[in-house]
Amino acid sequence: MSNPSPPRSLRPATLLVRGGTQRTDLSETSEALFLTSGFVYGSAAQAEATFKGEEQRFQYSRFGNPTVAMLENRLALLEGAEACHVTATGMAAVHAAMLSHLKAGDRVVASRALFGSCHWIVSTLLPRYGIESEFVDGADLGQWERALSRPAALVLLETPSNPMLELVDLPAVADMAHRAGALVVVDNVFATPLLQQPLRHGADVVVYSCTKHMDGQGRVLGGAVLGGAKWVEDVLRPFLRNTGPAMSPFNAWVVLKGLETLALRVGAMGRSAAAIADMLAGRPEVVRVLYPFRGDHPQHDLARRLMTGGGTLVTFDLADKAAAFRFCDALRIVDISNNLGDSKSLATHPATTTHMRIGPEERARLDITDGTIRLSVGLEDVEDLMEDLADALDAAGGRQGTGAARAAE
Repeated sequence: MSNPSPPRSLRPATLLVRGGTQRTDLSETSEALFLTSGFVYGSAAQAEATFKGEEQRFQYSRFGNPTVAMLENRLALLEGAEACHVTATGMAAVHAAMLSHLKAGDRVVASRALFGSCHWIVSTLLPRYGIESEFVDGADLGQWERALSRPAALVLLETPSNPMLELVDLPAVADMAHRAGALVVVDNVFATPLLQQPLRHGADVVVYSCTKHMDGQGRVLGGAVLGGAKWVEDVLRPFLRNTGPAMSPFNAWVVLKGLETLALRVGAMGRSAAAIADMLAGRPEVVRVLYPFRGDHPQHDLARRLMTGGGTLVTFDLADKAAAFRFCDALRIVDISNNLGDSKSLATHPATTTHMRIGPEERARLDITDGTIRLSVGLEDVEDLMEDLADALDAAGGRQGTGAARAAE
């Protein structure tokens, strides 16, 4: 396979289309899909040399695959990382990044504002293996300073967080974490590599759910772990090879094709999200709107410092659970779904779905109310979306909107 070197460094939109591409001797235009579990050897001696590491070639698709390798190379170029490994799901990426690095007796410090399954790993799984875990409020640098005043092996955080779009001052926390001896792992799924690059702000490892914006069309699952070449090769790679959370070549190929339009989709979705956040802020039914690039976001200045755009997610509060359910049930264009980053707009009620199992006390600490809605803005016409949302807000407030009135006629 050949991969001619580019004449100069390329910008993200170009890397999303061409980065990491390798062509076979057939000179195909689209990336080749290698649906194979294994590979053959020219001789027994070649097989032996491959397993000894003396000859670098593909052995088995659990270890590596040409299509998967193209995706890993493209993501590494886009992120500005030395190395990347993809996984079967986003949660497999988070789990592998943490468990490959940790051992009994280690200590983990994590921001409290984590996706429900990530929270479970830190709060429930790690202690089973003798790993101490401590949560802090991510926006409170004083809590980070106290937690990292003694040694730690790993720090895990999301910024912006799911679902409340809380930001962490990543450069400050990374500096404290490194002084404590910790590896800094950042879940960057809400921002995408286009709007924020955590490695430039002090992170050591970045994880993604490729299921979200990278595929972006609700088709396949996938995850990615990116970091320094030595850590990936010496720590992460043996863990992945021997535990087996490999991404399938087909899923890798689908994500590769999704990446080609990532810049276009994230840009358009972000513009719509910003407009929708402004519209929601003017509605009497809405108690609070959270969008990182709005001036009333409590960490607006930090968002502007770390990110190049506000993102595709808007979170807002209605009066209570009943109002939130009336809102969701009245939507006619936006779908109810726990996914995000899709070309279709999706609404989620975190308290009864993604963050249900962390319990009411922890949700209260995260400021997730029974009226909280997380809206993932898609590619529909923004005027149609705002009309749909307006009608649903009318229903949430006990009024009949224009869409409902038309349906009743």
